[in-house]
Amino acid sequence: MTPSPSGPTGSGSTDVPAVTLDDVRDAARRLAGVAHRTPVLRSRTLDALAGAEVHLKCENFQRIGAFKFRGAYNALSRLSPRQLARGVAAYSSGNHAQAVALAARELGSRAVIVMPEDAPRSKKDATAGYGAEIVTYDRYTGDRVALGRRLAEERGLALIPPYEHPHIIAGQGTTALELIEETGPLDALLVPVGGGGLMAGAATAATALVPGIRMIGVEPAAGDDTARSLAAGHRVTVPVPRTIADGQAAETPGELTFAINRRLLDSVVLVSDDEIRAAMRLAFERLKIVTEPSGATALAALLAGRVTPLPPRIGVIISGGNVGVERFVELMG
Repeated sequence: MTPSPSGPTGSGSTDVPAVTLDDVRDAARRLAGVAHRTPVLRSRTLDALAGAEVHLKCENFQRIGAFKFRGAYNALSRLSPRQLARGVAAYSSGNHAQAVALAARELGSRAVIVMPEDAPRSKKDATAGYGAEIVTYDRYTGDRVALGRRLAEERGLALIPPYEHPHIIAGQGTTALELIEETGPLDALLVPVGGGGLMAGAATAATALVPGIRMIGVEPAAGDDTARSLAAGHRVTVPVPRTIADGQAAETPGELTFAINRRLLDSVVLVSDDEIRAAMRLAFERLKIVTEPSGATALAALLAGRVTPLPPRIGVIISGGNVGVERFVELMG
């Protein structure tokens, strides 16, 4: 994989070489000592409820509270000193925003983030707390990609897309790399799908390490753009999803991520907002971990019986835990 001369741009061109296991391993070396090697949790209660041996990769314990730090740092760390001095831009509903803001701070750069006006307050506050400038827009009428590109061009910033670049995808793939290094071969891996970067990276790593592993994506029922796209054989756009899983409220799969996922995924299953709430509640009450709605969708799919046939040993990525107290109480109420 050859880095672009000016860093990530978000162009989404499928002319970019495919991401490989070697790229994921290279990202892991860059992240060593910077990102957390997050825990893999087991629970006899969960195994009994699911009817399988379940291994939870807990990215809610990652820096910034989600897997997104992996891809953001991998991408920013490859920018030239001159570009880092000029700064970076990103667009995100929250977790990628925080990830880029923290990675920029770690690397001595500065970040400007385009965020929807209705992004969770806890995510906005955390992004600002890492030193980023926030520019808001209306997610139901505005085009965040166009806004981000224009902002980057006007200010000379490197645009760091949330999923549509091989460096981002390779960084996210280190989640599955770490999981399988710890657990050994798994029969299946459940991964939340939004724009598709986490799944593309995880599938790249997992299918190379464990030939025959079933890769199962999970989307909120209101945001089933990847499921529809796979069924159609091409990228499909859905109305802006209205779901509690704000981190998965994508309208269209990424061009590059879909090209990878179309090749490596076995299936995509859907979960309702109520099933997501139930998974968040179980994670809190029985597993003693806090998840955000998007972080709990893969667990929700397992608990709701969406995985059939059920494999003996299954990995589940808990992708994040960024939810404020008030929002958590509201969701559980």
